Amino acid sequence: MKIEILGTGCPKCEILTQNVKAAVGMLGLDAVVSKVTDIVEIANRGVMMTPALAVDGEIKFVGKAATPEELKTLLAS
Repeated sequence: MKIEILGTGCPKCEILTQNVKAAVGMLGLDAVVSKVTDIVEIANRGVMMTPALAVDGEIKFVGKAATPEELKTLLAS
């Protein structure tokens, strides 16, 4: 599983990154978590508000720092 946090490094982006890592750890997933900070690449993916979360290339949500619980639900499905 490839999980990407799209954002420029704002506080919400950092919170989302921490929450994603926590959820991945709680679920014991074999996932690669990375950040996409290039604003052009983010815009090219159709994201106009950060942070955003992509799982295996599919944007799952935009503009929100989801909680670990919300992320567990999303990643477990």
